[in-house]
Amino acid sequence: MVWFPGEDELPMSLSYTDGSSKGITVKAMGETSRNVQRIETGARLGIRGPYGNRFDLSPRRILIVAGGSGAAVLAPGAERAIEGGAEVTVALGATTETELLFRERFATMGAEVEIATDDGSAGTRGYVTVAVEQLLATHTFDAVWSCGPEIMMRKVALLARARGVASYGSVERQMKCALGMCDACALGPFHVCVEGPVFPMEKLLELPEFGAFKRDSAGRRVRF
Repeated sequence: MVWFPGEDELPMSLSYTDGSSKGITVKAMGETSRNVQRIETGARLGIRGPYGNRFDLSPRRILIVAGGSGAAVLAPGAERAIEGGAEVTVALGATTETELLFRERFATMGAEVEIATDDGSAGTRGYVTVAVEQLLATHTFDAVWSCGPEIMMRKVALLARARGVASYGSVERQMKCALGMCDACALGPFHVCVEGPVFPMEKLLELPEFGAFKRDSAGRRVRF
């Protein structure tokens, strides 16, 4: 959880983890994130965490599905997997070409990159799940990792299930107590701060809440 004085906290993953330097990537989506993009060098911020778990780095052939800003969560994991000898393929999706995040970074680290944009400005025209379906049909994978809109993640998990491939997803919720007691980050029977943020997608597919509801800053359940 990252706190910017004068603003709200935002649930975020480190998008850069090399050495002593750490970085986050912020997309302007609401008032807080837009204000954050205007902070000046030297400004202070607060960080709570890290909380929960991470992606398992043991699979040798990994398909990474990054929807929009979900690429910020997955890029460091992809780097660590490749450093450990894994073969990584990335299905990178966005609304339009200018919003493709870390396209060159994924390619530079040695991943095979397939692009999909909603408007067809780069790569396959359509949702990134179109590219995922093609990749699952033509490649062999040990695991699928995903992060992005939950509706996308649900579709990816169903595609992976149909091919008999284990899938895992990183979900976003506001984390308050970080002990699994306050229910601010509840996702069905699970607490993202303790049992997540990375879940086996088979668990989440059984939850009607997944992809349909999120929690606001007060912990209230609201529709996406």
